[in-house]
Amino acid sequence: MLELTGVTVTIDAMGCQTDIATQIIQQKAHYILSVKDNQPTLYEKVKRLMDEAILEGFKGMRHGQDVQTEDKGHGRIETRRVWVTNEVNWLGPELLKQWTGLGCLIAVESTRQDLGDLSGKVTTERWYFISSHDSTDAKLLGGGVRGHWGIENGLHWRLDVGMNEDQCRIRVDHAAENFSRLRRITLNKLKRWEIKKPNGKIMKAGIRLKQQSCGWSHKFLLEALLA
Repeated sequence: MLELTGVTVTIDAMGCQTDIATQIIQQKAHYILSVKDNQPTLYEKVKRLMDEAILEGFKGMRHGQDVQTEDKGHGRIETRRVWVTNEVNWLGPELLKQWTGLGCLIAVESTRQDLGDLSGKVTTERWYFISSHDSTDAKLLGGGVRGHWGIENGLHWRLDVGMNEDQCRIRVDHAAENFSRLRRITLNKLKRWEIKKPNGKIMKAGIRLKQQSCGWSHKFLLEALLA
């Protein structure tokens, strides 16, 4: 079975930039990059190519397909399907020239059914990725995508629950992106900081309690900033 050798960098759509892809390859690593509307030409071509290939069963194209059905959890049933092809030449020479090391295209489809919805409504979403891996091993590359989502979902949960990020309505200029970076810096500081009791033992505390402690005590605030 093929293995992902070396370091593989997975980045969401914000990091899907030609210079980032080039830098990753120059540093002898691989990338899996999410493709969305911030790269409109690439997105439209990858989406059209993969959607048509899936519809036609990848007729005449090398490809891999993986189906993973997850058990009931968090009140829903979810099925994921992954398709991969390394026939990137269909994107055309201009795009291939821009994206250093591009080796394969990935489509991931998620079908979800909310068990709490009595109407039985099922939702389906499809995402697209590019990777420097010249492979059609859908199970392997799909695992890389799922691993990235696991990290992203965990981080988003902490930012939302601990810092109410989803409630933030800052929209002017670059303020939203700047505050997002500050929240991530703060979260990393709070995760490293340990609250010590007077007897020297470490107190178990979540992010929200640590935030409150910093607001109550300048001493705690300085300790967290220096963590």
